[in-house]
Amino acid sequence: MNARQDDLLDTNRRRWLMGSAAAGAAVWAAPSGQALAARLQTKAHVLIAGSGLGGLAVAHRLNQFLDGVRITIIDRKEEHNYQPGYTLVATGVWPVSKVRDRNADFMPAGVTWIKDMVAEFDPAGNAVVTASGVRVRYDYLVVATGTHQDWSQIEGMDISALGQHGLTSVYPSPEAAVATWTAMDAFRQKGGQAVMTLPATPLKCAGAPLKMTFMLRDRLAQAGTLDKSKVTFYSALGNVFGVNVVNDNVISRWNDLGIGVEYTQRLKAIDIGRRQATFASPEGNATEVPYDFIHVVPPMRAPDAIKDSDLAWKEGAFAAGGWLEVDKSTLQHRRFPNVFGIGDINGTPRGKTAATVKKSAPIVAQHLVDVMAGRQPGQTFDGYTSCPLIVKEGSAMLIEFDYEGRLTPSLPMVEPLQAGYFGWFMKYRLLKPAYMAVLKGRV
Repeated sequence: MNARQDDLLDTNRRRWLMGSAAAGAAVWAAPSGQALAARLQTKAHVLIAGSGLGGLAVAHRLNQFLDGVRITIIDRKEEHNYQPGYTLVATGVWPVSKVRDRNADFMPAGVTWIKDMVAEFDPAGNAVVTASGVRVRYDYLVVATGTHQDWSQIEGMDISALGQHGLTSVYPSPEAAVATWTAMDAFRQKGGQAVMTLPATPLKCAGAPLKMTFMLRDRLAQAGTLDKSKVTFYSALGNVFGVNVVNDNVISRWNDLGIGVEYTQRLKAIDIGRRQATFASPEGNATEVPYDFIHVVPPMRAPDAIKDSDLAWKEGAFAAGGWLEVDKSTLQHRRFPNVFGIGDINGTPRGKTAATVKKSAPIVAQHLVDVMAGRQPGQTFDGYTSCPLIVKEGSAMLIEFDYEGRLTPSLPMVEPLQAGYFGWFMKYRLLKPAYMAVLKGRV
């Protein structure tokens, strides 16, 4: 914490913070309330596709619930990234080292790790095929593949150019987050025209584009170049956030901060060298917008291996993105009962955040055990999602909500739509340790 941040705390707020920090961690790290029963004896083979937070959290849980089980994880990823920290790296708050760890350090004991990717799912045959052509059979499958960032939908986009010509994005990788901060730091020295974007597709961490917008404006104010700058948020939707009360709160704040919003404007193309973005309206009208700084959020969908398989939704709102067809309450596949989904891949109304995995991983693991034991899944997942929404350095709102868009605050002493240091402290200090506890199946 630097001196400027420290000055944000007066004596009363310090006392309150120290008294409630442990309670704040409970938003994520509280035990699920499940008492571990006797471990189920089984020789079943459980295959987990993906080794992000969801895949590893479920693997650790199954190790606790099952005796004799054979668990295989398929993922070629050697590095585990704490993705909720990307916005802190991209805005100059954290060093990149805080979001990088070795995946091997988090693998449960006794698990077989196949360092490859699933290229094909064959749920009728209870098997997957890896990119190297190996067919792996399973008795039960947990899909934890995450999302695919579909950069191809933006003509002219080149993620290798991030950090150059004012081009940024917090989403692709730790390296992209570092490049984004490099470009943001350079931009704030002079100021200019900033363009922030939001696509129309479901997103992982839908709050990240808002955090980046708030923090860019704050960095300009810190540098004394705000009067030379204009920040405009271009949304492909009719809002900037899917929960109405949060959306209205953000828009009110942006009005006060002088941040403009353009609705139903989809980023169609970008000319990186000329620093010019082209937005398209629903009617097909194109508008060219020059910029000095642009934050690009990619449209997202399911990876091809899911999208092109029988596991994907075939009709309805989630079919276009190829999302995994699960029952939103049980996270069990609607047509293949030995298949479950965890995390961002699920075709559900909400729930593409790490906090969602915190609440849903114990439920998915328990439901899989229930199916193994011949029982019907008995718990209900309400779509819990949490977003510490940064509004400036040292201040954030702690927003929690469910499938229906209802606010579901965990801490009675915290007003969800009131920004303050406590929400910032949660994001800055407490949530990564809580994330690690979830990852290792400890909560």
